[in-house]
Amino acid sequence: MPDSTPTSVQPARVLGGIDATCIVVGAIVGVGIFLNPSQVALLAGSSNLAIAAWAVAGLIALCGALAFAELGGMYNSTGAQYEILRDAYGPLAGFLFVFCNSTAIQAGSTAIIAVICAGHLGIAVGTGEPEGFALLVLAGTLIVGLMGANIVGVRWGSRIQNITVFSKVLALIAVTAIAAFATPHLPAGVTEPAPVIDATRRAGHGVVAAIVTALVPAFFAYGGWQHALWIAGEVRDPRRTLPRAIVGGVVVVVVIYVSVNWAYLKLLGFDGVVSSKSLAADAVGSVFPGWTRRVIAAAVAVSAYGVLNAQLLSGPRLVFAMARDGRFFRSFGALNSRFATPWAAILLIGIMALVLLFAASQKRIDQLVTGVVFVDGVFFALTVLALLILRRKRPNADRPVRVIGYPVVPLLFVLGEVGLLTGALMEETARKAALIGIAWIVAGVVLFVVRFRVKKAV
Repeated sequence: MPDSTPTSVQPARVLGGIDATCIVVGAIVGVGIFLNPSQVALLAGSSNLAIAAWAVAGLIALCGALAFAELGGMYNSTGAQYEILRDAYGPLAGFLFVFCNSTAIQAGSTAIIAVICAGHLGIAVGTGEPEGFALLVLAGTLIVGLMGANIVGVRWGSRIQNITVFSKVLALIAVTAIAAFATPHLPAGVTEPAPVIDATRRAGHGVVAAIVTALVPAFFAYGGWQHALWIAGEVRDPRRTLPRAIVGGVVVVVVIYVSVNWAYLKLLGFDGVVSSKSLAADAVGSVFPGWTRRVIAAAVAVSAYGVLNAQLLSGPRLVFAMARDGRFFRSFGALNSRFATPWAAILLIGIMALVLLFAASQKRIDQLVTGVVFVDGVFFALTVLALLILRRKRPNADRPVRVIGYPVVPLLFVLGEVGLLTGALMEETARKAALIGIAWIVAGVVLFVVRFRVKKAV
């Protein structure tokens, strides 16, 4: 077991602006942009409304990013989001956030993303998608490798993140460029449907209802900018770097998402997007058929690998911060004496991901993550709402960046998040998943009251 440094030692600030921005972009742009547009288009009912849904979701995300930017200027130690929730609402809120995030969202997401990465990696190298135990072994190997890389040093984790981010962004730009300059070979008779799907009309709803419904899968593809706050303690000049990385990263993602969805729709047509099971491959294949499946599979594998790395790069910092605060087991607040990384917290999330990977079916893992991701949306809203609370509780705090349009902009995000969560609850599967998330929160409350209600000395 690695040696650990005294808990008073802090991680080294070695990450620059590009590193922090890549963490934001890499945590947001995962496999969703290769999968979610089909569902968004189906729910929206037309190409124009689908693009509108992605743009509106991007604006909501930007409102949240602006609020996080101000908070990032105020709080710039490792695991800053934990401190924000703790200071605004009390220690229980901070504990529940880290407990839910670390034991289910991060670990479960890591397991699922590793499976997706492993499957597409097999297709990319030409051996076909691995199945059964072979798939689990390959996914587990990816997790273990990234655990080691992030324990060895934050620079290794950030380099992996930078490479995968540039790769996935270039791949999406390439799809957009193909759509801009090439003529697709659409099937004969493909036409654009009416502005709103017939099912929506029959239900008595209109354009606004169609966009609101489509916002749910679109917005969930935008989550991830909060990772910059988790890694804040290792960012140089965080008071300026963090706000720029958060806002700049979200702006980049909004532009990419809107552009590539336009490309999908142009290359495949509306009906093609709705029916496609492999959007990027089908879109590029409409112009360059034959070889695209492996190329796009490689792009998805790289994208998934980057998100997988982000889980093990930034997520453990929350556990580390809470342990340093005396609200979790002391060993998780230790740094490796050689690499100055929170090795125990990295092992916690990595090992839990491996347990979920091998002990549960992929379907069960997906249900678990869906439920807690719903709860994560609640913490998103609470974090932005904390900005308003902290403006009152700490009016004289140093704020190098102030959110534009306060308090309207943060309130728009909170209202948008509440609306999206309400929309998600309209689906039966999401309601069941929400119950799992609520049960997880109750378990966290019990653990906090029994073990961590009284702050422990570290």
